[in-house]
Amino acid sequence: MTPLPPSAFVHLSAAGVSLLLDVTEGRLPAVIHWGAALGALTEREARALAVADVPPAVPNTMDEPVRLAILPEPHTGWSGKPGLAGHRAGADWSPKFEVVSLEFDGVPVAGPFVETGPGVLTTRAQDPTAQLALTLEVELLASGLVRTRATVTSTAGAGAALYDVSDLALALPTPGRAREILDFAGRWGKERTPQRRPLGVGIHEREGRKGRTGADAATVLSVGEPGFGFRRGEVWGVHVAWSGNHRHYAERLFTGAQVLGGGELLLPGEVRLDAGESYTSPWLYGAYGDGLDEQAARFHRYLRGRDRHPVRPRPVTLNVWEAVYFDHDPARLVDLAEHAAAVGVERYVLDDGWFRHRRGARAGLGDWYVDEDVWPSGLGPLVDRVTDLGMEFGLWFEPEMVNEDSDLARAHPEWILQTGGRLPVSARHQQVLNLGLPEAFDYVLERMTAILDEYDIAYIKWDHNRDLVDADTWPTGAAGVHAQTLAAYRLMATLKERFPGLEIEACASGGARVDLGVIEHTDRVWVSDCIDPLERQEMVRWTTQLLPPELLGAHIASGVNHTTGRSHALSFRAGTALFGHLGIEWDLAGATDAELRDLASWVALYRSVRHLLHTGDVVRADSVDDSLHVYGSVAQDRADALFFLAFTGRAEVSPRGRFTLPGLAPSALYRVTPVVVAAEPEPGLGWPAWAAGAAGAAGAAGAAGSAAPGVVLSGRALAEVGLQAPASFPDRVMILRITVEPAA
Repeated sequence: MTPLPPSAFVHLSAAGVSLLLDVTEGRLPAVIHWGAALGALTEREARALAVADVPPAVPNTMDEPVRLAILPEPHTGWSGKPGLAGHRAGADWSPKFEVVSLEFDGVPVAGPFVETGPGVLTTRAQDPTAQLALTLEVELLASGLVRTRATVTSTAGAGAALYDVSDLALALPTPGRAREILDFAGRWGKERTPQRRPLGVGIHEREGRKGRTGADAATVLSVGEPGFGFRRGEVWGVHVAWSGNHRHYAERLFTGAQVLGGGELLLPGEVRLDAGESYTSPWLYGAYGDGLDEQAARFHRYLRGRDRHPVRPRPVTLNVWEAVYFDHDPARLVDLAEHAAAVGVERYVLDDGWFRHRRGARAGLGDWYVDEDVWPSGLGPLVDRVTDLGMEFGLWFEPEMVNEDSDLARAHPEWILQTGGRLPVSARHQQVLNLGLPEAFDYVLERMTAILDEYDIAYIKWDHNRDLVDADTWPTGAAGVHAQTLAAYRLMATLKERFPGLEIEACASGGARVDLGVIEHTDRVWVSDCIDPLERQEMVRWTTQLLPPELLGAHIASGVNHTTGRSHALSFRAGTALFGHLGIEWDLAGATDAELRDLASWVALYRSVRHLLHTGDVVRADSVDDSLHVYGSVAQDRADALFFLAFTGRAEVSPRGRFTLPGLAPSALYRVTPVVVAAEPEPGLGWPAWAAGAAGAAGAAGAAGSAAPGVVLSGRALAEVGLQAPASFPDRVMILRITVEPAA
């Protein structure tokens, strides 16, 4: 007698989220509900919800209800995007998987109904006709995030045709009320620009074909109730944790069914499975929230809960790029280190230009040897001086790239990713080194290891300055982006194994590699090459939809910005950079004594509040006035908070009226006080009555700032009624400290 296939309803719940799955009758898991917590359920209720999810029969549709699994299957009648697209010599393109085992956290599911907290449901299925096996993992994390991935395996015998995988994408359903899309556009120097549109019938698909995440990556593709904001409105979003080619999509069918999905975007022939071989998709993360802040908090809490998440205080970092560019003069760089130490910098990073032939962007990439002409005594004297000053030393690499004008390219032209015997069009005068080739991988690993062995280097700024175009392996012509991405991960992981404590920053023409794949191997990302604070206000605002502030490189720019040519006061530059992992990108040798004093005060303020900024919940207030951004970090126990008022333009009314401070404990009483850092009052600033004494507090500002008496109100009053906004010139940041008042 043939045993019955595993069959169960599974209800997972954590952090205010429920995921109710139907894995009955030997079929792949289907989502009955993904969203707000349902509370305790019974098997009877679960079955009733499954029945309630069956649509009525209407003319000219399938005779049976179309069942949407997390891996959407055409054989069920699903006419949307299929989950698995592939074939074996033109056949086996529409598999019908039947479940053979079902486990929760590694234990077989025995009963017809399982209700539990976070954990992993693993479904194994097979199609003997198509000679394929499937493993589908669905996990509810403690933060309320859902993530899922699939592994497809060829079970064909020896000599059978290869199974060519074109696509393996997973999908999560969303309710019909979620009819507004939010995703992100962007370009170099202006990453993650939000854009909204209605979700109509059809597919909204965002493809990344650049071999890296891309400045215009969807980052998180969300759909929600029309008008959803930071603090309210249900919203569902997905993110593909992969740094190579990828896709996200939102689809609504003529039946009203709608899904969010995504996966790796595979180039032709990248995954061809021989007998016994497998391909595993990247994790697809799903984040539900009542408002974008709750959605973001689920990502942040998950990331902060990982063993590999950086927990030591994020050191104040000075990067020398915009101070010296390629003009590396040892004496000047030592002087810059001494200026940096004097203002409280804790990490000093030597950027591009230290290696052989690298006097500009056209030559030298791949020649990872210290340039003897510029550094006749090696990097040792600079490294020693930096560490003697009490700072860590960091160094720039671009391991995945090569200049055609380099000793490496001349010796091994076959190591360049290329198609049909032709080099791809150059970008930034460089090509891509094929790390999928063991010889090329071993060379880069050996050279980086040699440098890290020789010098006391605590940190790598890891750059990636061009898209992967015509990225094939010579001489076979096989597409190489998939292998290149895995090799980059492997190179990072190997270096971290060899050098415990080494930290890595993911930089890619600025913010073109920001995703949950690369962050498994790195300790922060570079948000953008543009550190104009006005531009950074928007970019940080939306990058925090995925990553918490401590993972975002945020530097204080020069007085005249190198990217936009704008001039900004130090208070705006520093106040903007404070909300992240603070750094400096400025030739301090050219700063005035007053600027250096104020800069030291900003650094001291950051060092005194970074624990709050880097462990608290990110809060962003909704406002009808786009010229005032109100955001901050609220401690987990709600006893402390730091809020920022960023005046990014001029309002159509004056005074502006009230702003609110959400995210505090409603019944607690809080004192709200302005934080004043500069020694002189900020011009163009007028504090309202509630902040009486703020102007006079400027003269008393100490190294870590000081605060005016302020006002005492409940968290509910601050969130619902708010305070009158200060009067301010545009391009200013004001900071408020909010602390619980001790009981009388």
